[in-house]
Amino acid sequence: MTKVKLKEVAQARSGDKGNSSDISLFAPNQEVYEAFKREVTVERVRDHFKGIVFGEVFRYEVPNVLALKFLIHEALGGGAPSSLRLDNLGKCFGSNLLRLEIDIEDEVLKTVINVKLGGLK
Repeated sequence: MTKVKLKEVAQARSGDKGNSSDISLFAPNQEVYEAFKREVTVERVRDHFKGIVFGEVFRYEVPNVLALKFLIHEALGGGAPSSLRLDNLGKCFGSNLLRLEIDIEDEVLKTVINVKLGGLK
C-alpha cells in the first residue's frame, strides 16, 4: 500500500453554479476507480475543504466513464455575484481536490504506471 496524491493518478474537472461547486474526478482504469470509490468519500472531501465549504457534499458514481462526481454546496462565498474570486471561482476546486492523499495498493499503482508508459510508445 502506497500513499499518493490524487494528482499522481487522476484528472479532475470542476465548475460552479451559484454558491455550489461540482468536481468530476476521473480514474485512468477500473482498478484505480475502485480505489477512488473506497478512498475518496464524502467525509474525506468535506474534511479536505474544511473551512471553505459550509454546506452538504454529495457524491455520485459515474462508472461508465470511471468518474466520481462531487456536488459541494455553500462552497463559493455566496457565488460569483457575491464573491471577489470571480472567474476561477469553482474551477480551482478540481486542482485543490487533486492534493488529497489516498492509500492505493501497489499492484493497482503499477497499472497506472504501465498505462503512462504505454502512452509514451
